[in-house]
Amino acid sequence: MTLLEQYLEKKKELNYFGHATGLMYWDLETTAPDGAKEKLSDALTYFSTESFKKSTSDEYYNLVTKLAEPEEFEKLDDVMKFDIMRNKRDLDKMRRLPAEVYEESVKVTNKSAIIWPKAKQTNDWSIYKEPLAATIEMTKKVKSYTDPGKDVYDALIDDYEEGMTQDTIDKVFGDLRQELVPLVNKVVAAPQPDSSKFTFKVPAHVQAELCKYIVEYMGMDMNRFAQSETEHPFTTNMNIDDVRITNHYKEHAFIEPLFSAIHEGGHALFEQNVDHKYEGTAGASISYMGLHESQSRFYENILGRNINFWKPIWPKMCEMIPELKEIGIEEFYKEINHVQNSFIRTEADELTYCLHVILRYEIEREIFKGNVTVEDLPKVWNQKMEELLHITPRNDAEGVLQDMHWSDGSFGYFPSYLLGSIYDGMFLEAVEKDLGSIDDILAAGDIKKITAWLKEHIHQYGATRISSEVLDKVCGQELSAKPLIKYFTDKYTKIYNL
Repeated sequence: MTLLEQYLEKKKELNYFGHATGLMYWDLETTAPDGAKEKLSDALTYFSTESFKKSTSDEYYNLVTKLAEPEEFEKLDDVMKFDIMRNKRDLDKMRRLPAEVYEESVKVTNKSAIIWPKAKQTNDWSIYKEPLAATIEMTKKVKSYTDPGKDVYDALIDDYEEGMTQDTIDKVFGDLRQELVPLVNKVVAAPQPDSSKFTFKVPAHVQAELCKYIVEYMGMDMNRFAQSETEHPFTTNMNIDDVRITNHYKEHAFIEPLFSAIHEGGHALFEQNVDHKYEGTAGASISYMGLHESQSRFYENILGRNINFWKPIWPKMCEMIPELKEIGIEEFYKEINHVQNSFIRTEADELTYCLHVILRYEIEREIFKGNVTVEDLPKVWNQKMEELLHITPRNDAEGVLQDMHWSDGSFGYFPSYLLGSIYDGMFLEAVEKDLGSIDDILAAGDIKKITAWLKEHIHQYGATRISSEVLDKVCGQELSAKPLIKYFTDKYTKIYNL
């Protein structure tokens, strides 16, 4: 076999391991009974560790290194050139991490991830703080090997949004906060819609059916899609042809799961729409989470909270939820854009959501500066909620325990949500420049035109363009919060008659 053929055989084996561990994680989070989770977690740890060993072995590394040499590299096509460059960079980094430390990190985060739902459901911070502290220390330990000499939190941010730093985030978040806080204060002081109209019961199975209908309407290929239920919604993919989302249905609050489905559907469309030529290569592994969140939040907010998104499918909505006939689409529109200072990030409106992310970013930054301890976290969290949203959580379940991200060691992920929204303001301008008013497109039921535009300009390239490159090629400008600020100001001034 040629050098490339040997590499592709090893790559295929690693992809099989990735598929297997992906299925185990899916099962662990969705249908596995509680009594089976410990053994399943052990199996996941074993296969993850074996995969890590194979992917960082001398044999695999030597193949990558030889293919990265100029004589061999120039023989490769563009897809394989990107794959080799990315793998060489990542291998140089990961081979600095001893296998026993990697195995230890998987065990620590798996334990934390298993305990977190129990702590949240029982509102018991005491059972979670020790596993969380261990996860934080393990994160620092791992980074000391993979990114020696680099600020730990900058390294974590870079893991989720390549090229991004705390300095850049501080600037754009600061610009947004300066304009957003007075706008939120004005909106919250204005007359509010009556949310009590939307507390009627909608059975979980009806919600699940409606969510499937909506993601298909957005452009999802349902032959390559699956949906299940978990405590915290997420998206995962085994490969381009097997993309899955989860949801958490609430019978007396159906709007929340509806928008969770649209959000996760945006993630899933990005994964589905990657060009198949990148299948099994680094080009299909999209780790730029600001860019990924921009796609989920573009569907959720820019499109999903636009009244015209719902006009073409309103008859179907009323057929599945008859109570909506009496309420009407105008009241529904006001409710889905109801701005209020609330406790739960995933249930927040698109305006105050920004403040939820800023809160988490500032706390994470201080954790890794050594200024906030795990013991302090509930108190610090509540102080930040009061400072930014003028409310104090009644308990830890609606405060510091509400998110799953810290339980699996995803520190540095939270900023990507707000970065994604900031990108969206820029993408909205680009879409309308090319296609015209999104109001008109949505009202005509042509949302798939927008999905096709996103596929053409963003999705198809997978991981081959980092976020800053996408902004340059699609928007022709550097990162700026100004377009998002304009979108917010125009929209909510009109809705609330400010």
